[in-house]
Amino acid sequence: MAKHPVKALPYANDALKGIGAKTIEIHHDKLYAGYVNKRNEIEEELTKVDRSKANQIYSQMRGLKHEETFAANGQILHEIYFDVMGGDGQPAGEVFDKIKEDFGSYATWEEDFKAAGMCARGWVVLAYDPTDGRLHNFIGDAQNQGGVWGAFPVLPCDTYEHSYFIDYGSDRKAYIEAFIRNIKWGEVNRRYLAAANMALAKK
Repeated sequence: MAKHPVKALPYANDALKGIGAKTIEIHHDKLYAGYVNKRNEIEEELTKVDRSKANQIYSQMRGLKHEETFAANGQILHEIYFDVMGGDGQPAGEVFDKIKEDFGSYATWEEDFKAAGMCARGWVVLAYDPTDGRLHNFIGDAQNQGGVWGAFPVLPCDTYEHSYFIDYGSDRKAYIEAFIRNIKWGEVNRRYLAAANMALAKK
């Protein structure tokens, strides 16, 4: 079985504004890499598990399948999270127009994104929902809780404490503002267009 690789950062650890090199080093090299490694480990264990003993109350099968979603989403969301940072924070492209269309204005979207980030225990994710053709700010209290199936994440922000505690202590608001200043809107736009085009192709 092919192993999931740990993706390299697309920028130096110290390249971001207001998010320090130590935070990025730990976040990427330890936490994110840990999700990838555990996903690989779980997938290997699933090839050997006794499926005849699967049980909804407790079984090895249930435990592995449950944690598979946690590790997989941890890998996927972190890869997008790192990819959408490293920019100048200036919104542009079709996704900028779509944000204004769906939220009324960019300022309204940003206010909603920040508020969602303040109340999320794990993630706030700007995602494209093909069922209504709109962008939404969804929250998740864990990597495998709160996601909307079928929606495409285009801009996830990690709101777990490990994302900001070294730099900001408990000041999550300041971290979210720093995250927004580092958004690489070209990458967000690429992801939005890919999601919208995929949805159109399925109609």
